[in-house]
Amino acid sequence: MGLVTDVGKVDDRSFNQSAWEGVQCAQKNLGFSDIKFIETQQSTDYASNIDQFVSDNYDVIVTVGFLLGPATIDAAKANPNIKFIGVDQAQDATVPNLAGLIFDEDKSGYLAGYLAGLLNKSGTVGEVLGLANVPAVERYGVGYINGAKAAKSGIKVLAACSSSFTDTVWGNNTANQEMSQNADVIFAAAGLTGNGALLAVADKGGSVLGIGVDTDQYLSLPEADSIMVSSAMKLIVPGTFNIIKSVQDGSFKGGNVKGQVGLAPYHDLDSKVPADVKTKMNQLSSDVASGKQSTGFTNPTGNCPQG
Repeated sequence: MGLVTDVGKVDDRSFNQSAWEGVQCAQKNLGFSDIKFIETQQSTDYASNIDQFVSDNYDVIVTVGFLLGPATIDAAKANPNIKFIGVDQAQDATVPNLAGLIFDEDKSGYLAGYLAGLLNKSGTVGEVLGLANVPAVERYGVGYINGAKAAKSGIKVLAACSSSFTDTVWGNNTANQEMSQNADVIFAAAGLTGNGALLAVADKGGSVLGIGVDTDQYLSLPEADSIMVSSAMKLIVPGTFNIIKSVQDGSFKGGNVKGQVGLAPYHDLDSKVPADVKTKMNQLSSDVASGKQSTGFTNPTGNCPQG
């Protein structure tokens, strides 16, 4: 079983790392004898990196991220005897040997925004996002804005989108700009760029709260654990593992497979989250998961969300 990362690298403490942990979990629990990853250096290498595993006769190939979608589809069509798993890759048409692990990012984004609105004191919150033309980024961003506004009438949401998932300096500078405009909660959904934003929040020494993305970033970004009140999570590890398991037990099906989302624990900041906020968030999490509470997201526009 092989995994091809996006340019964020396998130890990005976020998306690629979680998918790799899912692969490692499958090796441990399902008995795969050989696992390997290839780190993509630049986007032009997607197809050739996948082809390395094809040429080596790997049984399962996992590719990580929306941008690898076209290359993954092409490889799956050309190699029907290999099972492909595209993490965060929605499938418009079903390819029998390709499963796309997808998530309702607007749901976890909405929960993050609602939490930010409930904890907000200044009247302003912020978000630092990745590429606006990636649907997952827009889902997170719109969900966060709508959640914050639902939680607190009149709240201002500052939003900015990067041109890269690996520009920590831009993320750091952008978070500082938003904090200079009185944002007291910052949501970062931008890979390594977002990590830069969260580290800027940590530099404030606790006067501003941070919300991570994709994984529980209290665990994956310990340098910022003191300000991490929660994370808008895609449960990538179990989602990846479960599709791999379906390969082994013969239940694998091509097409979209919906993974679960949710908020991470409050960890060290648990005492700063009032009991009534916890109660509200627990109920809201259930309502959002069931569809009782809409996030207000409709269709991707490819534009950076605006608060």
